[in-house]
Amino acid sequence: MGLEYEYDDEYLELFDSWMKDQGFTKRTQQAYLGDVRLFLTSVEKSLSIIEALDIMRFLTKMRQGGVGDSARNRYLSSIRTFFAALIELQIVQSNPSLNVKKSKVEKNQIPTYLSEQLLSVFLQSIEGKYQIRNVAMFLLMSYAGLRVSELHRLNIADFNRSTNTLQVFGKGRKWRVIPLPGELVKVLNKALIERLDTRSSFEQPFFVSQFGRRISIRMIQTIAEKHFGELKKHYNELQGKSISSHKLRHTFATMQVLAGTDIRTLQELLGHASIQTTQIYTHVGDKQKQEAMNRVSAFIPVGIGI
Repeated sequence: MGLEYEYDDEYLELFDSWMKDQGFTKRTQQAYLGDVRLFLTSVEKSLSIIEALDIMRFLTKMRQGGVGDSARNRYLSSIRTFFAALIELQIVQSNPSLNVKKSKVEKNQIPTYLSEQLLSVFLQSIEGKYQIRNVAMFLLMSYAGLRVSELHRLNIADFNRSTNTLQVFGKGRKWRVIPLPGELVKVLNKALIERLDTRSSFEQPFFVSQFGRRISIRMIQTIAEKHFGELKKHYNELQGKSISSHKLRHTFATMQVLAGTDIRTLQELLGHASIQTTQIYTHVGDKQKQEAMNRVSAFIPVGIGI
């Protein structure tokens, strides 16, 4: 049993082309295609007669396999986007996934981040042949808030050395300009001096792999995972925690909140389309305030005013 309808592969190809035209990142395209392909292999109906119940059964099957609420919602989002594309391409007339509700995910979870001390240790622990390149990448994540995908897409021309600013091409195909601290500018200049030449003359990526190509998203993540793995061996507070390169961006946002940066400015620095996404970091500040008040409470005389 499985995928038995001859046009399903064609639909996936059309969906892929549609996402490219819409400006989806390569990583999102791959994730959505994988999710939709998995969904299509689980149903035995042509697309035109798929119902909300079929989608609910698929999501239930995924949950029974150990998928959590967030992952379930991503599967649903992939399927919704797939049908939205087919409607726009005039292949189907309705989107059955719109009748399926998202799972409730606990809101305002405080993101995992590194303390200033651990961040410093992490950056200083980076060694090897491509030390300056790797330090520059992780400094841009932890002190300028860049996403991994934004590091991957960064070109030399995006770095304005006369104004010490960086043009970043982010989610939603939107540009933002980030003023860079002086120390970070020094590292970026050094990284350019030591940068390998690229094999292609058509583009000039800022970060280049050992093979002379634009460094991949996966390679950036792998380098970070390697160094985080070493860090975990020496710090008990990191045991059992999932720490990825994206946590460096969380660390940047957290440090900004603790430094008193207002939410609107932080939204612009992070490139969030919605301020609701940025507001999750304000709860880090709330936690710090609560801890400060708890410390003060120890000095209140017992029984006063009673």
